[in-house]
Amino acid sequence: MGSRPDRRGLTRGLALLVALALAPATVAASCREDAVWLRGDWGEAQFRIALADEPDERAQGLMFVEEMDRFEGMLFVYERPQRVSFWMKNTLIPLDMIFADARGVVRRVHENAVPGDLTPIPGGDDILVVLEVNGGMARELGIAPGTVLRHPALGQDAAWPC
Repeated sequence: MGSRPDRRGLTRGLALLVALALAPATVAASCREDAVWLRGDWGEAQFRIALADEPDERAQGLMFVEEMDRFEGMLFVYERPQRVSFWMKNTLIPLDMIFADARGVVRRVHENAVPGDLTPIPGGDDILVVLEVNGGMARELGIAPGTVLRHPALGQDAAWPC
């Protein structure tokens, strides 16, 4: 009498094959213009973002915004890596500024920028993207230099590509 295959084993094996086949599509689907992922020793987080990749959008930033949901923010994208500096003119809520290089590696975090303050907040040299989120989120999550960002604007040479 021959042995019958274990249906549970076949089902598990088929499920694993399907998951592996779909994994690249799932990763690609998670990379969207309106979202940025962050990953570090602390774990992962996703923020829904407004994209500021044109000079006028970057100049406006989050001025006059009265509130943001907890996992919302704005991603500033520059044409090339450069020295950047921000201020809080006409900004109504405290913000954390997360400065990252062309590979999406966080180089500096400025926590709880003061609303309305005109003091320049330097991000450093060779910065390509800046993520602004609600003040206190970087500390709460553990976002620090070395954290990596994932967004389509970072391209295939990113530390965590789409």
